[in-house]
Amino acid sequence: MKTTLRIAKLELNTLFYSPIAWLLSIVFLVQCALSYISGIQNLLVNQQLGGTYLSYLDFSTLQVFGPRFGLFGGVVGKVYLYLPLLTMGLISRETSSGTIKLLYSSPVRIKQIILGKFIAMMGYNLLLVFILFMLAVAGILNIHAADAGLIFSGILGIYLLLCAYAAIGLFMSCLTTYQVVAAISTLVVFAILAYVGTIWQDVDFVRGLTYFLSISGRTDHLLQGLISTKDILYFVLIVCMFLSFAVIRLQSGRESKSWVHITGRYLLVFFFTLIIGYTSAIPGLIGYIDATADKTQTITPTTQKILKDLGDEPLEIISYVNLLDQRYWIGKPDQRNHDFDRWEPYLRFKSNISLIYVYYYDSPSDDQRIFESNPGKTLQQIAQLYAQSFKINLKKFKTPEEIHQIIDLKPELNRYVMQVKYKGKTTFLRLFNDPMQFPSETEISAALKRLTIRLPKIIFATGEYERSKDKVDDKDYGLLINQITNRNALVNQGFDTDTISLNRQEIPNGIAALIIADPRTDFTPLALSRIQRYLERGGNLLVAGEPGKSNVINPVIRSLGVQMMEGLQVQKNKVFPPNMVTALLTKTAASLSKELGKDFRDSVGVTMPNVSGLTYNSHGPFTVRPLLMTDEKLSWNKFDKLVLDSAAVIYNPANGDLKRSVPTALALTRKLNGMEQRIIITGDADFLGLAEYGRGGTANRDFATPLFGWFTYGQFPTDTSHPFSKDNRVNLTDSGIVVLKVILLGILPGSLIIFAAVFLIRRRRK
Repeated sequence: MKTTLRIAKLELNTLFYSPIAWLLSIVFLVQCALSYISGIQNLLVNQQLGGTYLSYLDFSTLQVFGPRFGLFGGVVGKVYLYLPLLTMGLISRETSSGTIKLLYSSPVRIKQIILGKFIAMMGYNLLLVFILFMLAVAGILNIHAADAGLIFSGILGIYLLLCAYAAIGLFMSCLTTYQVVAAISTLVVFAILAYVGTIWQDVDFVRGLTYFLSISGRTDHLLQGLISTKDILYFVLIVCMFLSFAVIRLQSGRESKSWVHITGRYLLVFFFTLIIGYTSAIPGLIGYIDATADKTQTITPTTQKILKDLGDEPLEIISYVNLLDQRYWIGKPDQRNHDFDRWEPYLRFKSNISLIYVYYYDSPSDDQRIFESNPGKTLQQIAQLYAQSFKINLKKFKTPEEIHQIIDLKPELNRYVMQVKYKGKTTFLRLFNDPMQFPSETEISAALKRLTIRLPKIIFATGEYERSKDKVDDKDYGLLINQITNRNALVNQGFDTDTISLNRQEIPNGIAALIIADPRTDFTPLALSRIQRYLERGGNLLVAGEPGKSNVINPVIRSLGVQMMEGLQVQKNKVFPPNMVTALLTKTAASLSKELGKDFRDSVGVTMPNVSGLTYNSHGPFTVRPLLMTDEKLSWNKFDKLVLDSAAVIYNPANGDLKRSVPTALALTRKLNGMEQRIIITGDADFLGLAEYGRGGTANRDFATPLFGWFTYGQFPTDTSHPFSKDNRVNLTDSGIVVLKVILLGILPGSLIIFAAVFLIRRRRK
């Protein structure tokens, strides 16, 4: 070992006696400093703007240091250019000058030569890492509650990458006496290792092996704060493999072995590396450390408990991928490793999840463009055309008849969909029409939970022309309730839904809630008696009324001690008409979810067009708490008719106008039969419709799902939110940025330049 370290010391001396190592260090420092200052400066601008811009400061540490647009991502994207300039002469310099023969004749083993030179490169890499460490210290000082674990995990990832690059460059230096050729060859190997993960991905046997060899994206988890044995072992194996290659190369120059024998040595090392690497990536054999402060790289305890409740029984995720679906691109066989990456956080806690893929072709019910662009062709002919375009064999896809015998996917619109199977139970896990497309942890945990518990059922009353749970238009609730392509729809958040005619059916026991949304005709005595019996049994209820319908709604809610006010709530507004009221969330509403809590703090309201105020008896059997309140400074109750195209609406007490804050949504609770009965009454039904649900800048979307979830007593929707970001401010001012620039772009590079110049001049004089 002493000999190895002596070689390392000599190599380090040689390295720093040339200006290249110093120049690269200075350039590296300046580039990193520029990236860091840019990130901090962007955060400071948002902080100074304030208001909604403050939300852009969430997870400031990740923004400044992260893998996408942060410092570490920039380092990973550029550092491959540095190492070849340093490694190109490690061995080729010895070979071209003839000093390699002296090494061969000395009592030094080839392994010691290779290892010594590699340790020297590890030492130089520590210098680059020390530069990052200085910026890490600056980040901890400049960012409030900076996530130090994420920063140092990222530094570890970069150091491992640098060492891997150094090992590759060392081997390439063994292959030629020309240093420039060694540098170019090193870059070529870097490119091959980055590209190899994209080839033969449609071949099952080869897919895992080539994906393991790929160096592209290997540091992503580390840069985000997740340390795994799989990623650490990858870099260790790559280093060992190329160092072994270098030993074999130099050893073959001293032996008279046949090329077959030498090639066999290379292949033995290569396959041994593949076997260990492939085995190390098997779920259940991987160890993880989440270094982030709030464990943001780990699924939440809620989802962990759901997976634990599944026990040791296997879980199957069957992906049905339609060749003619526009989402086929992300379901192709060569995308399976990306699919595995999406499921890896769950495999970490349940290793016996099987990912199964079924490919078929059928007419996509939500996209008829394929027939419009291929007139006169049969479905099979269109499928054959698609198969030829994708360079795939159509025989590998099940025909419509074959897939129909296995499963009926028409209700799923023949889209790319996943079916989750567990103990004979199944549920669907869908892709959505949004940029993210794939289900998030919230939808996945809801689907898994559906397999283990009795599902909450929301029943919608029909027969009095109520709002529809299936139609998707401005007034109806289809987008919120049953639109399978909407991520936030109740059907994708764990709920089951149904309808009931109160004139023909008794309200069943065991449902989560009965929904009466804007009935337009009076209830019959039979329907009212059924509602009353349901309430007496302790059933949950949501009643959404509309102005002018008090004669319809009040008979339903009178026994609850609540009444709809006569008249209409109006509000002064420069943007919306006066009948558009923005109701403010109360603390009770804010407690329904973390998103609503944030909306409450930011004073984001719920828009309610044409809303009536509510009155209630606070001394009745129910505890009544307002969920939404009007703003008494801007709104009032107008009794006479509102004409929207007339002059501005003016508060007129003489006409009976009443200006005070009134509730527009109430939550009622009482203890009955050992359970808490829950009832919600609103003076507006439009706030859940498509028009308001999809309106930006409001809390309607955040309010809708927790409103229904309240009836499930916390079962759904599943709360998979992590704690709000603590690193959401910077401890700097404009003058602080100036000082930071002087230090990072002036004093530090200048000091390094002076030190390097003095060092090299003194060396030259000696």
